[in-house]
Amino acid sequence: MSILKRGLKGAPVKRLQEKLGIGADGDFGPGTEKAVRDFQQANGLAVDGIAGPDTFTAMGLHELVLLRVGSRGDAVKKLQEALGIDADGRFGPGTKKAVADYQSANGLEADGMAGPATLAKMNEFSDFTEDTVQRAEVQADEEHFESEPLPELKGTEPVKSAMAEPAPKKSLWGRVKGWF
Repeated sequence: MSILKRGLKGAPVKRLQEKLGIGADGDFGPGTEKAVRDFQQANGLAVDGIAGPDTFTAMGLHELVLLRVGSRGDAVKKLQEALGIDADGRFGPGTKKAVADYQSANGLEADGMAGPATLAKMNEFSDFTEDTVQRAEVQADEEHFESEPLPELKGTEPVKSAMAEPAPKKSLWGRVKGWF
C-alpha cells in the first residue's frame, strides 16, 4: 500500500514534513514519525506514526493519496461507495478491478490504482481537482530525489528486487510505488 513510514525517503516524505512544519529533508526518521503521531492524535486518527491515505486527507495533502491493493480505511470505503461496490474499507482484488473498469470507461490509464487523477474524476472526491493532479507531479525542487538510490521495502527490511513496478516518470509516488 502507498504509505509513508520510518525508513523511507523521497519527495512525498519532504512534502509530509513541510506540512507538519518540521525539518524537510525527505528522510522519514524518528522526528517525522513523532510528528505524524502527534498529528494523528490531535485529529482523531488511528495513532501509528504511519502516514497513509486517511492521514494525507486530514492534512490536505490530497496529492499524496494513492489507493491500491492493501490500502485500508475511510478513503478506501469512500472509493468503494463511489464505485457502487461492497464498501468494507479494504482495497482488494475486487476493488482493483472496479477501479480499472472505471479508469477504462473514463479515459484514464487502467492500472487499478486510485491516485489523484482517478479520484479527481469522481464527484464524491470533490477535494481532488486538476490542481491536485498537477501537485502530484514531482516539482523542480524535488527532482534530486529521483537520482538518489532508494531501497525497496518488504515489511521493514530493505530488499533488492528487479521486479518492482515502475510508476509514471513524473509521479510523486514514482519511486515509492514499487516498495510495498
